[in-house]
Amino acid sequence: MKTIIKYNTKNYTIDLSQPLDISIPITGRSTNVNAWYLDPPTIEPHTEGEFIGKVTEGASTNFNDISFNPHAHGTHTECIGHITEEFYSVNKSLSKFFFMTEVITIAPERIKGDFVISKKQLQYALGNKNREAVVIRTIPNLRDKMTRQYANTNPPYLLESAAQLLVDKGVEHLLIDLPSVDKEKDDGALLAHKTFWNYDGKRRMQATITEFVFVANSIKDGKYFLNLQLASFENDASPSRPVLYLIEE
Repeated sequence: MKTIIKYNTKNYTIDLSQPLDISIPITGRSTNVNAWYLDPPTIEPHTEGEFIGKVTEGASTNFNDISFNPHAHGTHTECIGHITEEFYSVNKSLSKFFFMTEVITIAPERIKGDFVISKKQLQYALGNKNREAVVIRTIPNLRDKMTRQYANTNPPYLLESAAQLLVDKGVEHLLIDLPSVDKEKDDGALLAHKTFWNYDGKRRMQATITEFVFVANSIKDGKYFLNLQLASFENDASPSRPVLYLIEE
């Protein structure tokens, strides 16, 4: 189903029947993607007395309890409330859900023993493009990202100067296929988070960071419309389902 979207006075055509889902779902399995030293999420029938919420156990419906942490167990979108003493809800951060987006692929470079995404790499990948949102795919890009156990692996992360470049270019929504934009163990410095949200200045309350996406290799680098779908949680972060639509030129 093709439709026309008007963006900054210009019309663009996208095909709504061809969505490109870049989310990692939450499952109740031990192979669920995981970070931050947590147990896997659980999805289990609710039990109360002799009642078991499962049709195969005699109930009229399947009635599951779900336990998970959005930051650790799948694709999630977070707002500045992730790092502030004050409570801010990601559910209040977005007033629209479609954004002009650039997908870029980066091979993190080794600096001082860590693999990082640098300002120079982002400058090369983005050039003069100005987008509301940027999706960063890191390589190697294997499907084991869907089930990888990241705890104590020191995954790649974004340098502070790289985060500042995104701010300077007006990027309000950053999506990345890593568990965090910051180093796994940084003693709470959170330099990329704080820089992207301008924590110590005029805070970018509308800006979001989405982590744990998975961008299949079949999705080419370039310009897309992003539909950033959030579960309606009043929390600093929510499970999310970012979906890309190719723009027909």
